[in-house]
Amino acid sequence: MHILPERDRGVSRRTAMKLGAAGAASLAIGTAHLRLALPAHAQEASPTAGEAQVIVGDVLDFELAANGRWEGHFGSVTLTLHPGFYDGGDAWFIRTDASDADFAEANGLVYVPLLKNALDAEGSYGSIYLFDEGVDEQRPVVSTVPGQTTFTPAFQVLNVSFTGDTALMASEDAILEGAEAGTVDVEATGIIVNYPLVLWPDGGLEVDLELVNPLGPGALIEEPDLENGAVTFKLHQCYPGSRYIATDTSLEPMAQPMGVVLSEATQALIEVNATAPIYVFMPGLPGPAAMGGQPSVFNSTAGEGIWSPFWEHKTVAWNEGVEPMVLTNEAEVLEHEAAGDLTIFMGVPETDPVSFVVNCPAPVLAVNDYDPADFAAQATPEA
Repeated sequence: MHILPERDRGVSRRTAMKLGAAGAASLAIGTAHLRLALPAHAQEASPTAGEAQVIVGDVLDFELAANGRWEGHFGSVTLTLHPGFYDGGDAWFIRTDASDADFAEANGLVYVPLLKNALDAEGSYGSIYLFDEGVDEQRPVVSTVPGQTTFTPAFQVLNVSFTGDTALMASEDAILEGAEAGTVDVEATGIIVNYPLVLWPDGGLEVDLELVNPLGPGALIEEPDLENGAVTFKLHQCYPGSRYIATDTSLEPMAQPMGVVLSEATQALIEVNATAPIYVFMPGLPGPAAMGGQPSVFNSTAGEGIWSPFWEHKTVAWNEGVEPMVLTNEAEVLEHEAAGDLTIFMGVPETDPVSFVVNCPAPVLAVNDYDPADFAAQATPEA
């Protein structure tokens, strides 16, 4: 079988230039259609008051708030929808993150060094096959989709090149058979990407027709636009200064309530340090987050070196008799835990001490605008 070993740089110059041009085009289209103007220095600056920064080149449009379009306290983000194949059928995906700096820059993705650690957890990642050349109808091929026990949105990039005549390849089996026969070479790059699936044979992410709850009953604002290659997600805020979407989780009981799909294989990312903690608040102060509390807290701003889109979910509950307050960073959360003001549960209280993973890429940075007073009507009255 002609599967070549990982190269130091990960992608061929031809692939990097080809995909880099596509990424640059997507970024140009995206910034041309933003409803919120980006500052000229957006690529260098952290968000400050009144500014927003796109950090994923495939962003075509976004709004930080509903602006009267729906009841829920979340915005929207429209991303480029990329066509692929799975087992001979159509599979559509978005692109958000990569473990390799050069690949991330060439494709307009967020560079996430921690994703490289997935390579140490067998079964935590699938394969996505990219073609330097091929027939006009050729698309990337993914090895797994939701509904499979092997599903994970974390894929290792493998480059496929033909040793002779090109032919359409629409499944992993066809590629591996070609490698065995010597008609193609397959090169493992060691690059891990986060490419969540949106549509796949016989399935797709759910559309939320009510647009009230932050997560369930669906992650999408509307049906994907296949003709124009675009999909619009709910866009949520968390501290510090990040706006995220939700696509999948490693724990089956959480998938339906969150309005996302199951990705059991991502649970293994915890043990190899490919995840980052997220602190999700139970209602103390009412707010727009998944459990009805204040915005969740990342361990860092999205895109920083210790950040990962694969959250290790932790739940924060204020202890009885303690007056809740807004916490905006991990240090504050841990400080109040040490003081006995709050309790941190791994996962949720029902799963503690076992946590789980939620895939929440962050395509936009923006200043947090949470004010507890805006949610006063949601506060639970005292018994």
